[in-house]
Amino acid sequence: MCGIVGVISKAPVNQLIYDALLLLQHRGQDAAGIVTMQGTQCFMHKARGMVKDVFRTRNMRALPGLVGLGQVRYPTAGNAYSEEEAQPFYVNAPFGIVLVHNGNLTNAHALKTELFDIDRRHINTGSDTEVLINVLAHEMERSGRDVPLTPESVLRAVRAVHKRIRGPDAVIALIAGYGLLAFRDPYGIRPLVYGVADLPAAEGGGREIMIASETVALEGTGHTTVRDVAPGEALFIDMAGQVHAQQCAAAPQLHPCMFEYVYLARPDSVIDGISVYQARLNLGETLAQRVINTMPPSDIDVVIPIPESSRPSAMQLAQKIGKPYREGFVKNRYVGRTFIMPGQAARKKSVRQKLNAIGVEFKGRNVLLVDDSIVRGTTSKEIVQMAREAGARKVYMASAAP
Repeated sequence: MCGIVGVISKAPVNQLIYDALLLLQHRGQDAAGIVTMQGTQCFMHKARGMVKDVFRTRNMRALPGLVGLGQVRYPTAGNAYSEEEAQPFYVNAPFGIVLVHNGNLTNAHALKTELFDIDRRHINTGSDTEVLINVLAHEMERSGRDVPLTPESVLRAVRAVHKRIRGPDAVIALIAGYGLLAFRDPYGIRPLVYGVADLPAAEGGGREIMIASETVALEGTGHTTVRDVAPGEALFIDMAGQVHAQQCAAAPQLHPCMFEYVYLARPDSVIDGISVYQARLNLGETLAQRVINTMPPSDIDVVIPIPESSRPSAMQLAQKIGKPYREGFVKNRYVGRTFIMPGQAARKKSVRQKLNAIGVEFKGRNVLLVDDSIVRGTTSKEIVQMAREAGARKVYMASAAP
């Protein structure tokens, strides 16, 4: 899971990309990066850490240009501690390509060997994003060889990329001097959406286009959502702001990642036409029926969510079974999301740093704890123990994820 954004505008984009990354910070807290383009020259800054820590005033001043992209990273491949694997990634040929990526290449190892043995391209890190940008660069070179680069040749390269890569991927790439490219895997597993904004006359007027992982990044920066990028679709936005869209996969089907609705995305986002908040309310409705079928609701005194993603589900469940909803845990907002912390020891330790029980809500009660999901069970065990230590008579645990 990562958060990605790309912008093409008539005004400087560095601050806009920074603001969008802040809105996507929940998608990755390990590293952040921004690249901008002025003319055909690219300017980049990336490092490990949160957005507000990675980018200082001096870094922002060194990112001029009217086109750019950014990423917040949660590492699912490669080395979580390597600053070299922070995105964006850059290759100088052909044309100069910079790329950000949300997803996983399930055939990255085979592609890495193929790139070295056949395409004569060297991969220097364990990141599958470096593999992906080199596959795209190779196909761009083949597609645009001996002819001027056109939208059709860019989209032809994406069709060739889809034939080679496997896995859930949402990609935004910047082609120096030509424009912005975005594409989504044939199953639409990872989200990608685009929107527009009309610039005021004071900023030169014209239309600004943003592509991002979630609608919250568009809405929070004053853009109007146009639509989701369809599974297998590619968008190429040239330097004049013209959008060229084409289906580039052989048999696209929408099979989005369930976890986006359960946990990953912000509740105020809409993914593929479905409100994340409404999806979580629906999960609570279904979970309530399962609780009723499993045990008598009279055994439950109070329903308590485990902050924060489970709140809509817990509220809906409590209403359905006719039991009071209470906030029994206080979350320390300055501790990161435990799911995206590298290493089980760090995740386990951070649970008690992140959550503290309100004893009066637990003492002498039978409590039903509602979490959005149970992935490893590491944090669940700690939370149940905290509820017991706070004086709960019985502790029931329910997961909203189907």
